[in-house]
Amino acid sequence: MHPEAGTVAFEESDRQSPTFEGAAFGAAGPYEWVRGRVQGRIDPAHPLNRGIALIDLAPRDAQGWVRYGADIAILKPVDLRRGNGWLLYDVANRGNQRAVQCLNSAVAANHAQALGQTGVGYLMRRGFSIAWSGWQGDVRPGDDRLCATLPIATRAGQPYTGMAREEFILDAEDGSREDGIVELSAGCFRARLSYPVADTGAPATLTVRARSPDPRQSPPGLQWRYVDDRSIEVTHPPQWPFDRGAIFELVYSARDPRVMGLGLAGIRDVMSFLRHDRKGFDGDTNPLQGHVRHAMGFGLSQGGRVLREFLHEGFNEDLQGRTVFDAAMPVIAGSRRAFLNLPFSQPGRFSRQHEDHSFPGDQFPFAYGLQQDPVSGRSDGILRRAQSAGVSPRLIHLDTDSEFFSARASLVVTDSQGRDTTLPDEVRVYLASSVAHVESALPDTVASAPGNPLGLGSLARALTDALVNWVEHGTPPPDSRHPRHTDGTLVPLAEVQRLFPRIPGAAFPGQINELRWADHSTVPPLQGRSYRVCVPAIDADGNGVAGVLHPLMAAPCGTHTGWQLRRPGYAGGALFSVFGSFWRFPCTDAEARLAGDPRPSLEARYGTPAGWCRHLAVAMRPLVEQRLLLQEDFDLLVDLAQQHHTTDPTSFPPLWSPAVL
Repeated sequence: MHPEAGTVAFEESDRQSPTFEGAAFGAAGPYEWVRGRVQGRIDPAHPLNRGIALIDLAPRDAQGWVRYGADIAILKPVDLRRGNGWLLYDVANRGNQRAVQCLNSAVAANHAQALGQTGVGYLMRRGFSIAWSGWQGDVRPGDDRLCATLPIATRAGQPYTGMAREEFILDAEDGSREDGIVELSAGCFRARLSYPVADTGAPATLTVRARSPDPRQSPPGLQWRYVDDRSIEVTHPPQWPFDRGAIFELVYSARDPRVMGLGLAGIRDVMSFLRHDRKGFDGDTNPLQGHVRHAMGFGLSQGGRVLREFLHEGFNEDLQGRTVFDAAMPVIAGSRRAFLNLPFSQPGRFSRQHEDHSFPGDQFPFAYGLQQDPVSGRSDGILRRAQSAGVSPRLIHLDTDSEFFSARASLVVTDSQGRDTTLPDEVRVYLASSVAHVESALPDTVASAPGNPLGLGSLARALTDALVNWVEHGTPPPDSRHPRHTDGTLVPLAEVQRLFPRIPGAAFPGQINELRWADHSTVPPLQGRSYRVCVPAIDADGNGVAGVLHPLMAAPCGTHTGWQLRRPGYAGGALFSVFGSFWRFPCTDAEARLAGDPRPSLEARYGTPAGWCRHLAVAMRPLVEQRLLLQEDFDLLVDLAQQHHTTDPTSFPPLWSPAVL
């Protein structure tokens, strides 16, 4: 086996040409789907592969290769000569495609084929080719999700065993959910395990606690049993001191871990094939051959965390020493990486204040540049390996307010003591101020307030253009825009709590997703010293003052936050995952006085709906001048405001669907 030997075979299974009802997207023309399967082979002895956890215990073929398989999907111009020469690789989120949703402000869809599913069409009008491949070995098939078939580690021909941990929270009363929990009756549910049980007779422990920091308990009446080697059934008294937000935790001996870190090598090798190879090792033709000048790694949420893990683990160098991604854009990842390249990994889990708080994937390093961390005693940085190998990408990191409350995003731009740090020259960091991680509707049974409807699309499009120009022409993007201690915009939670307005019916969180050093060699982990985690400062309305304003926040109609509280009965008062909240301003002064709302009314701010339209257009213009809003998105929002005013000139507008933001 040699580094120059092909590592990917490509088999096309389906081509839909054209798609999107044959529509042409400007100079790029019509688009087509190419879908299929890749077969990969990994040399476990190669220096760039040795860091893959359990790779030495993976089965090998007669030639000594470790084999894996993955679904692949490519959306590209029918005539690649009309494209822009860029391949955007979207790191699949639990097998789902998210780049088109985010960058086109489109409705979430896998294998979108209708013209109405293209949103504003940004990626197609710019001429990008977009690729996805399966990397996560525990994604369940269905709904056009992209899956990966990864080998299972064994030891001397026997099953590999070790301790594993699961958490279950009942939450919404909807019977059956995608998280593997099925509620059978009051006080009884079944839950699916991530890995098979090694021995159903071996010691295992089920505990419950109301909040993540609370002591684990095994109260009277809590009982459980194995249904089979992949599921358990839990029963407890219908009347007991815990509510539906309680955390059930199972620690058990598991077997058959997947070599999940192979997913990172698979991303590297698939990208190397699409960028450079004419054919796969089986002779099939590369569908993008000769048409990729530059490549961008894009990841939304889980995809962003995995992209940071990919860079940190040194996978941005391919087996020939070439750069995999010239540009990288992790979006709403915060300071986390992924619970991925470890034995018995569970990449779908990620730490939040209440849910999955102490699972791996959230430890040092957090920042892109090299740091010495006194808490862990380590020196490291996300880009350390890439910088050492000379393959560091130009990188734009984009977060929302949610990541500061739920993903310790302040650690991306500070040290462990909360002091501002200097970013590497090849990195820019931006905060989408007053925007939340998720802008979709919330389950009424768990959330305590209306959801924040603002989306990321307009800012993400402007920054993608800036990133392309940075790589192609050396034009620096706008300066980083994020909270800083030195200008008073990155502050302790208590300061924001003190300033938050007393909105009728609203409550402010008493905690954020704090972080301690953790020793994950024990299950559950032992925890040590704390990191200092801070949040963005706010104005008198409760809206953010740092980062980049969402265009609609140039003329706000309410208070938008990146946090949402759980309601009573569901761990009330704890942060609800990564959701945000919204409280509309009173329409008139009379309404504000009647409600006891201290925030000025829309009437006091803008006079009339027509005044709001004028104010919005004027206030958004600086974003265009600063290259933080595309002219086309400015025009779209101004047109929408004018359309509303023409249709209903007597009322202030509703907040529009995220599909147009």
